[in-house]
Amino acid sequence: MADWQDKAWIRFMLDECETWAVVGLSGDPSRTAYEIAQLLQRRGKRIVPIHPTAPTVLGEQGYASLAEVPFPIDVVDVFRRSEAAGEFADQAVAVGARAVWFQLGVVDEDAFRRTTLAGVPMVMDTCPAMWR
Repeated sequence: MADWQDKAWIRFMLDECETWAVVGLSGDPSRTAYEIAQLLQRRGKRIVPIHPTAPTVLGEQGYASLAEVPFPIDVVDVFRRSEAAGEFADQAVAVGARAVWFQLGVVDEDAFRRTTLAGVPMVMDTCPAMWR
């Protein structure tokens, strides 16, 4: 298993972090981001949709950017292509998020290096649905 799937960090995020900003979450129930946000809610997490159109999704107010969220974020969960994901890791560090999670298939080694050097735990290329 790669460094970026550190089990201690995964456990920290799943067990100790409550507020998950889900980047790329829209109101489309056929999208994976929607399914995972629902799963997180079932596990007792507060989800925060982050999407340019800032929709309300699964009963939660959306925001166009991480910087607009008016309360602390624990985990930034990124559903974007690898080439577009790194900027959200940087934004997560900038807003003081406690951790960053890149979804299955999303890998940016430079973003991982920057984020972890900033002292923020980060995992990549995995999904909360794979862990209990």
